[in-house]
Amino acid sequence: ADDSGDEEPASQSDKSELHGTLKTLSSKLEDLSTCNDLIAKHGAALQRSLSELENLKLPAESGEKIKAVNERATLFRITSNAMINACRDFLDLAETHSRKWQRALQYEREQRIRLEETIEQLAKQHNSLERACRGAPGLSASTTGITSTAKGDVQSAKGEASDEDEETEYFDAMEDAPAFITVTADPKHHRRSGSNLSGASEGHPEDWNLEDNVFEGSNQSSHNESTCKDLLPKKRRRTRIPDKPNYSLNLWSIMKNCIGKELSKIPMPVNFNEPLSMLQRLTEDLEYHELLDKAVKCESSTEQMCFVAAFSVSSYSTTVHRTAKPFNPLLGETYELDRLEEFGFRSLCEQVSHHPPAAAHHVYSKRGWTLWQEITIASKFRGKYLSIMPLGAIHLEFHSSGNHYVWRKVTSTVHNIIVGKLWIDQSGEIEIVNHKSKDKCQLKFTPYSYFSRDVPRKVTGVVSDANGKAHYVMSGSWDEKMECSKIVQSSHGSTSTEGKQKTVYQTLSPKVLWKKYPLPENAENMYFFSDLALTLNEPEERVAPTDSRLRPDQRLMECGRWDEANVEKQRLEEKQRAVRRRREAEAVEALEEGKDYEGYIPLWFERKVDAMTGELICVYKGGYWEAKDKQDWSLCPDIF
Repeated sequence: ADDSGDEEPASQSDKSELHGTLKTLSSKLEDLSTCNDLIAKHGAALQRSLSELENLKLPAESGEKIKAVNERATLFRITSNAMINACRDFLDLAETHSRKWQRALQYEREQRIRLEETIEQLAKQHNSLERACRGAPGLSASTTGITSTAKGDVQSAKGEASDEDEETEYFDAMEDAPAFITVTADPKHHRRSGSNLSGASEGHPEDWNLEDNVFEGSNQSSHNESTCKDLLPKKRRRTRIPDKPNYSLNLWSIMKNCIGKELSKIPMPVNFNEPLSMLQRLTEDLEYHELLDKAVKCESSTEQMCFVAAFSVSSYSTTVHRTAKPFNPLLGETYELDRLEEFGFRSLCEQVSHHPPAAAHHVYSKRGWTLWQEITIASKFRGKYLSIMPLGAIHLEFHSSGNHYVWRKVTSTVHNIIVGKLWIDQSGEIEIVNHKSKDKCQLKFTPYSYFSRDVPRKVTGVVSDANGKAHYVMSGSWDEKMECSKIVQSSHGSTSTEGKQKTVYQTLSPKVLWKKYPLPENAENMYFFSDLALTLNEPEERVAPTDSRLRPDQRLMECGRWDEANVEKQRLEEKQRAVRRRREAEAVEALEEGKDYEGYIPLWFERKVDAMTGELICVYKGGYWEAKDKQDWSLCPDIF
């Protein structure tokens, strides 16, 4: 909307240029007419002179020549008249068509302005509807239908539109027809007559009660744990950061020249950032780590899968209001989060590649699990929206059972880049596989739609065993909560219009596995940070000199000194470019000498072929925490 005012001067400029061209053409036509008049005048005089010569008594040969010259003069005058008439016709045609072009151009301008106004109005209505929906009473989860395929999972057919399609628009897509339906059953009267159960698989409701040792006991155990923690001496961590300054900046004025480029290669001021690095955002996935602590206690692998699925969804809960961009880490930058005494885990991230940007992450918990991943962020700005595609697998292994889970993240999309309020959506599918038991969970993140009657940000899925038998139905939303319902019966229902057979799952009442923590007070002025996010950049002693907490531009931004932060950011980026140029020169020199050049070697991680996925990934090789104990950081490069 800020750029719409530029159209009027451009329109006036176009009009004046058009009138100037027509005026020049008219002037040239007048010059041609003057020349035509002179040609006609002098031509007539020439013909008279030649006629007088013909009347004189001259030799016959001279008379013939004079007659030929007279004819040529006549032809010259006729040709000149024809040329002038053609020029006049051209000018008339140019004037006619220029008026048509001007009208068409004006119509297109008006249409574009009207479209921009409509989009802006829709954005305002969307915000109003969201505010109204927040105040409306919630729908009963037990009556909400969820989607899947006929065999009990929600994997979409291959060949459907990909979330990463450049032209995909998520907000105006109509929802797919449900392929399965869930019905909440009464545990005492859940059995149906045999005629309605052809091909049905039955379960026992008492199993749900037997397995409640984790599901129902989870809330009580977490309450007891928190009570015990309160009795122990605990390090006090900060609960707020300086308020975000109110600086206005036009995003479109910067981004309009960057359409189609890789986001990590666009020089962006800190005005569009939040005072956290990508490594710290990656560490935020651990906010609901207690889900994994509960999963350790599960005896059933399918039951454990439910907690792992809830954990995979919970990592998106912090993104719903977080439309700001995290800082791109410098090559070799690290981030540690040592919560071994408080929560039983310690986490380490390292930026192992700059182009493409890639971060390796390793988490060890003394409560019985280890998580590791290498994530590469591919992001494209498409003018109307920004797509962020995390590439790479996440691994989770439980120490006692040996269950090894692998999954990948979905696509994040930031909408209303140009007009309206920025909002973020998650869409796509997550397939979680237990490589030991072969259990699977297929989760579907439904893209937001103006026309859908579903709950916004809906997530649904089914947990099935190695034989494909469905055991649990997962439902909820990625910004609020996830529930799990045990399946007691499944039967084949009617066939949809697309030819897919619907499956009816009869389930027991859902159990809440995960619920989002409320945001701290005044969060809207603190970048919508959660309680954990507020502590991530808190200064700590004894960390590595490459730790994100020590990055000067990020620290200046957090303190509200954005102009200084922009200067410092440019200095750090130029320093990194100089190191990269030196490394490239070394590579060329090694090539000329016929030697191998290894390139950048990560400090705390090493590249190995992953046995599960067959991909080359960075895994933790050890040494960081030992170096921290000794305070020996001699291996760390000077990146700040």
